[in-house]
Amino acid sequence: MVEPGLTGGRLDGIGVYTRALMQHLPATGCKVAPYSWPRPRQGQAGISIGQAFPTSFEAASLVELVTPGAHRVHMPLDIFHATDYRVVRMDCPVVATLHDALPIKHPEWCNPRLRKLKNWLQVKAARKADHVIAVSRFAVAELVECFGIDERRISVVPNGVDEAWLAAPDPQAVSGTLAAYGLQPGYFLFVGTLQPRKNLERVLEAYLALPAPLRAERGLVVVGAPGARSDSLAAALRAARAAGENVAWLDRLTDDAQLRHLYAGAGVFVFPSLYEGYGIPVLEAFASNVPVVTSTVTSLPEVAGEAALLVDPLSRGAIGDAMRILATDPVARARCIGAGRARAEQLTWQNTARLTAEVYRAVLSQ
Repeated sequence: MVEPGLTGGRLDGIGVYTRALMQHLPATGCKVAPYSWPRPRQGQAGISIGQAFPTSFEAASLVELVTPGAHRVHMPLDIFHATDYRVVRMDCPVVATLHDALPIKHPEWCNPRLRKLKNWLQVKAARKADHVIAVSRFAVAELVECFGIDERRISVVPNGVDEAWLAAPDPQAVSGTLAAYGLQPGYFLFVGTLQPRKNLERVLEAYLALPAPLRAERGLVVVGAPGARSDSLAAALRAARAAGENVAWLDRLTDDAQLRHLYAGAGVFVFPSLYEGYGIPVLEAFASNVPVVTSTVTSLPEVAGEAALLVDPLSRGAIGDAMRILATDPVARARCIGAGRARAEQLTWQNTARLTAEVYRAVLSQ
């Protein structure tokens, strides 16, 4: 059982993960029965319609607080997989994927509304899982520190990229999408929700410090909706555009295919995030044959391996130098593209589903 994540009718990172598991787990011999809180999904963003969960997460959590350990929700399943922190005790084994400990480790980067209460509930819920999946080795230490989870109850299962990304999209479709947004191919690309931890303000500053001829040749394209604490960044993007800089901000795409087209049209992918539990966009760029600039911190070196240029995310100069190298040095470009492609071929969602099924079987055999 898995639960999709949606934001404004579109898949968020947890939703991408959940959809991939629902698509690929059946090939491992697992029968998937989707459920959702608080009511069945209506098939948005490619998510299969799920059954309504028998109670709301809030109600089940309240019962647990009043009578801890005394009540377990009945589910007609062999195993229940919660793909985010919303975990309640059940009469079947529960596996939970905890993608990171961001709200607890760095609450200053998150939506402040009811943050202390949300973090407290998240910690309480996470401890109800019989087994936890971490999406990176980096995340394990944080789950132990921030959630108090026994490391022996944690398995690492990396995220992936769909094999469809390994096939080049139709060139005419790519050209059509770029034309629709007024883009010239070869741009610097960033993909992700606008949040402080994504470090996009430094990316913008690094880009604006590049030589004018390079900026004229290669624009900066930002793809992502505004998130918490992003007002100043949104204003900076608009100001750069108003000043005549070659900067485009696409806060909403009309369909998922356009995202693949935008990767395919990029010259360099720039993702020097300050904090990632994993970093799926790096794999998407690898699969799209785009060289990558990313960070030396958190999970990103683990995800990128030796296939990207790793930079200190606090250094605007280092970010800009890496952007310039991958835009102008054909040897560096070719090395990163080849190594990135090999990395993406290893880390597919099929691999994620296979390893997840192995976790299920290990939990059931205990």
